[in-house]
Amino acid sequence: MSKVIVNVLGTAQDAGIPHPNCFCGHCKKALTDHSFKRLAASLAVVFPEEKQWHLIDASPDFKEQLSTLQMRYGLEGQLMESIFLTHAHIGHYPGLLFLGREAIGAKGITTYAGRKMKTLLENEAPWSLLTEIGNIDVNEMTGGKAVPLGGGVSIRPVEVPHRNEFSETFGFWIEGPNRKLLYIPDIDSWDEWSIDIHGAAKEADICLLDATFHSTKEIEQMGRDYREIPHPVMTETMDRLQDLVGGTEIYFTHFNHTNPAINPSNTFTKQVEERGFYIAEEGMEIEI
Repeated sequence: MSKVIVNVLGTAQDAGIPHPNCFCGHCKKALTDHSFKRLAASLAVVFPEEKQWHLIDASPDFKEQLSTLQMRYGLEGQLMESIFLTHAHIGHYPGLLFLGREAIGAKGITTYAGRKMKTLLENEAPWSLLTEIGNIDVNEMTGGKAVPLGGGVSIRPVEVPHRNEFSETFGFWIEGPNRKLLYIPDIDSWDEWSIDIHGAAKEADICLLDATFHSTKEIEQMGRDYREIPHPVMTETMDRLQDLVGGTEIYFTHFNHTNPAINPSNTFTKQVEERGFYIAEEGMEIEI
């Protein structure tokens, strides 16, 4: 059976690390030490033997993520078979523009999006030009309906609550021949979700979950109102899922630049690891 790899292309909140207009300790370090920087959250599902791949979210860092992936798997010049979009926030779909006339000039890249986001891509500039001239071919996806990728692999969207100003928001079940991965980079609250996160995580072999903030105190120190940018904090998620450690592999992703978990020497990062959870890193390969 052919190998199937989920490659982690990015692990940062939408604006990446360094964050624009920020000179906090993390961002200043990332400006001078590229090993500390993080690109916006994105995944690729790669069939290395077949020389095919699929993209989850087209981030603002699309250009760098594309070339890194292509060079790693000998896919130079070969675009993705399809793109799956979680939602219409800036970290998750602006990279589509690189497929347009001004850059790659792609032809008919199958792009899966929810109903509201499909309407946005087809009717609102500049996205509408991508669909009008055929750079992308937008297909509607619905929660619970799996999209087969071939080789016993499928991506099944699951709708989650998350400030849906322009589109619905999805997480994804990525089901391989051997293992099942749950990817939820953005959600407002585990309590608001119609699905029990503990039950879902128990069903998964691997989880990659929203870790935008480590605590509510972090958000307060930013001078931001939690109600404007709700996310489940890492401490809460670990408390909910602690008893699954040793069964499900649980990784955190989508880190804000303020999150102490991005610093390997921080005591909080060590606490995460001591509790049996993992910090997702760019370039990680997860075989499913």
